[in-house]
Amino acid sequence: MLYERLPGLVSVVMTCHNVAPYVDDCLNSILNQTYKNIELIIVNDYSTDHTAEMIDNWIKKNKPSFPVVVVDLPRNVGFSGALNTGYYLSSGEYIAVQDADDLSHPNRFEKQVNFLKMNPDHVLIGTNYKVFSDGEFENQNNVHWLKYGQDIKEVYWNGGHCICHGTILFRGVIFDELGGPTRRIKGAEDYEFIAKCLNSNYQIENLKEALYYYRLHPMQRSREFFGEGSKEK
Repeated sequence: MLYERLPGLVSVVMTCHNVAPYVDDCLNSILNQTYKNIELIIVNDYSTDHTAEMIDNWIKKNKPSFPVVVVDLPRNVGFSGALNTGYYLSSGEYIAVQDADDLSHPNRFEKQVNFLKMNPDHVLIGTNYKVFSDGEFENQNNVHWLKYGQDIKEVYWNGGHCICHGTILFRGVIFDELGGPTRRIKGAEDYEFIAKCLNSNYQIENLKEALYYYRLHPMQRSREFFGEGSKEK
């Protein structure tokens, strides 16, 4: 780490690959956050659709008050490679993940930062979330696979998974110390990152309030590994 992380700043890392139909909605959900001390780092992982154009048009139209860094990768490096690129460029005390086809509740970052401020023994905080099919945002479904408190560690020790990766916000020093996800477990890079935190005896938690909206659509990455895009799988 060559520089000190900026106190209170949330570095929002959003990776993109062929998400042109959804990226506007996602960016609007970042723009509408009640927590204003943010920077947005967008890593376009060699999209072959109109994702780059959509991002550029959104920035010109909305002129966000927070800094926006856009990185257009010259080739497709995959989920973990793109994510780590964003992590390395982050300068905030906190790093938040945002999947480019999903939405964040306006209070998401504010409530997650407040939790970490009030719980200095915790390094990472996820949230509950709701699922909706593309074009049917009003028809949201609850999920039932997340765990809380000490149950989180037990689930991971037994090879399970109980944190939605798109919802996490964590202290930047954890990335500086442990590094980000690797390519060793394709399709479960997020699992490995959480496990590394737990193996280092760091405390992590989920907020029980749904502060994230997971979009089901035909092109989502999770279908490649888990079928119909159900997080409960």
